[in-house]
Amino acid sequence: MLSIPSCDENPGSVSTGADLRSPSAATPAVSEYDSARLLRGRREILIRHGGECYRLRHTRNDKLILTK
Repeated sequence: MLSIPSCDENPGSVSTGADLRSPSAATPAVSEYDSARLLRGRREILIRHGGECYRLRHTRNDKLILTK
């Protein structure tokens, strides 16, 4: 089983998300991201938001679960 680092263990690896967006002339009101592109082959990722750390998991039942 892979060990998932906490948000505090590797703060230098935080992505700005710029590499996830498709370039376009006008930015839509709501952006859409493909989960496979976010997860990049992993089952879990950590997301920092508002000073808090959240875990996004892809389950065996092909569901996404976001927990604090």
